[in-house]
Amino acid sequence: MNRSRSSNAWLREHVTDTYVQRARADGYRSRASYKLMEMDDKDHLIRTGEVVVDLGASPGGWSQVAATRMQGKGRIIAVDLLELAPLPGVTFLHGDFREQEVLQRLEHLLAGEKAGLVLSDMSPNISGISVSDQARGTHLAELALDFARNWLKPDGAFLVKVFQGYGFADFLLEMRQTFKEVHSRKPEASRDRSPEMYLLGRSPRP
Repeated sequence: MNRSRSSNAWLREHVTDTYVQRARADGYRSRASYKLMEMDDKDHLIRTGEVVVDLGASPGGWSQVAATRMQGKGRIIAVDLLELAPLPGVTFLHGDFREQEVLQRLEHLLAGEKAGLVLSDMSPNISGISVSDQARGTHLAELALDFARNWLKPDGAFLVKVFQGYGFADFLLEMRQTFKEVHSRKPEASRDRSPEMYLLGRSPRP
């Protein structure tokens, strides 16, 4: 009964959500598109001619924004465990980023070319057990950070979703040890009650 009430409340909130309605009207695949647009407007992350890697891309809201703003100049590689309907200018890799074989396929697609931007909006499937969910979310962020360490250009940027709670302080320290600049972002399209936030790392340390 409690789960049903919670699900119904989420559905009502989703249907009446301003950003959900805007996404439908503007032709974007998800409300998350507005998160990236706001952060890109502020931080100028998406640059034409670069390689962009979008981890946890489905349903494609962030890749869609990147493709629109890059105007066909550059490459976008999107990765997700879930299917992604085709997007012009986006190469989709279907698979679980946690698996070594999927990472190898991604590296093969890069063919030695470094990325100017690595995006990670990955989230675990929520179990409702906060400690477990937090640990799995942090693990995904750490995998994305490890990839960024190896594949970002010297002037590249890494934008990752994190959840405030256990393990956050340690991950933030890792970010500061990895990048010359680290900033926190909480875009307006991110729900106030959500513990999610975004960390932006710029210019990897040698």
